[in-house]
Amino acid sequence: MQALELAPLALAQGLIRCASVTPADEGAQAFLAGALEQLGFAVTHLPFGTTPNLFARIGTQGPHFCFAGHTDVVPAGDGNWSAGAFGGDVRDGVLFGRGACDMKGAIAAFVAACATRLATPLNGSISLLITGDEEGPATDGTVKVLDWMAEHGQIPDFCLVGEPTNPRALGDVIKIGRRGSLNAEIIVHGIQGHAAYPHLADNPVHRLVQVLQALTAAPCDAGTEWFEPTTLQVTSVDVGNLATNVIPAQARAMLNMRFNDLHTGAGLTEWLRAAIKRYAERFELNVSISGESFLTQPGPAVEKLSSAIADVTGRTPKLDTGGGTSDARFIARFCPVAEFGLVGATMHKIDESVPVAELNDLTRIYSGVLSAFVP
Repeated sequence: MQALELAPLALAQGLIRCASVTPADEGAQAFLAGALEQLGFAVTHLPFGTTPNLFARIGTQGPHFCFAGHTDVVPAGDGNWSAGAFGGDVRDGVLFGRGACDMKGAIAAFVAACATRLATPLNGSISLLITGDEEGPATDGTVKVLDWMAEHGQIPDFCLVGEPTNPRALGDVIKIGRRGSLNAEIIVHGIQGHAAYPHLADNPVHRLVQVLQALTAAPCDAGTEWFEPTTLQVTSVDVGNLATNVIPAQARAMLNMRFNDLHTGAGLTEWLRAAIKRYAERFELNVSISGESFLTQPGPAVEKLSSAIADVTGRTPKLDTGGGTSDARFIARFCPVAEFGLVGATMHKIDESVPVAELNDLTRIYSGVLSAFVP
């Protein structure tokens, strides 16, 4: 195989030029594997279902530091890109392309940082957990790779996820946890009837309105040391009634909860069930929990990451748990995990991009992280 250029820009361009719109791969993981093998990593491809994944490791001893990321990206979108979505073009010092900041740029920076670190003897191990399923359903990706890692004795001492955590400038934010996420469907059953004769019917809309009023009347909690208050948002109320004089037989609502470390998905499910029972005798409650809340307590590991960021950017990053969910929610079940990557201002947008200077700075940060964790 022809040697690949291991500078962060060349690696990022190579990954962007693989149009790996989830669930497609289009050669992205083969390209990455080639770069890692060139550095001496042992690469194991771990396809589950139709999802490509890989685990790569160099070294056999501890400490074991892992970088986690995803090569799949969201679609290019309907708008016109000023540069091709999968061209990896550089214009005025800025790299354009889908995945530039979320998160092929971070993967490229980490591999380039490994190339720097491996120029001197390694006392420990470095690994990468890479999935092609993060932007999709996330069922055959990181979750199953972690199970494989546990079975084969490959769980690291610390894991860094390269999500774009910074809202404005590189060095703004380290994510040390995430809120849990719960989606619920509530279906209240009644008795259909004529609107002129309500005493002969049982209006489920009235009952559902009472349920939703009770659920949203007061905050669930006041938040905790590292988490904002839990939120409950009603996202849909639907009856599907095409007639104005018919009391419907059922009414349906959907809601989403983003919850902190005071709660579990199971506990909130029972709380919802009890609230509904107060106003409706016959109902269905369907709940899906896409992730529990988790927190990596600030300590020596987070301090090493923060110091590496400050050394390059001059900023002391804020420790934060806000935003949506990421694959870190799965990793937290096995080992301490934090997230730090590029600026996310253009992620999932037309003309997603990253300044080449920031890509180089992230490489320097990751080099510092590796030196701190695997001296």
